[in-house]
Amino acid sequence: MSDAPKYHPDTLALHAGYEPDPTTGSRAVPIYYTTSYQFQDADHAARLFALQEFGNIYTRIMNPTTDVFEKHIAALEGIGL
Repeated sequence: MSDAPKYHPDTLALHAGYEPDPTTGSRAVPIYYTTSYQFQDADHAARLFALQEFGNIYTRIMNPTTDVFEKHIAALEGIGL
């Protein structure tokens, strides 16, 4: 059984899936205007494309903004990610 707090759906609708930025304190989810992401090296890219490591590859596949959206919807549906 999870010890995670149970939030009201109204609270989840506003805040689920994103933690405030530790540097700026911003509560808003940033929108990343990019289409691709830099890899550390070829091995890093291979691990990402093989889904052996979590990370961003290409905006249509995954990006930080859609990650927050997916966590937000999962929280509203009562699914833990």
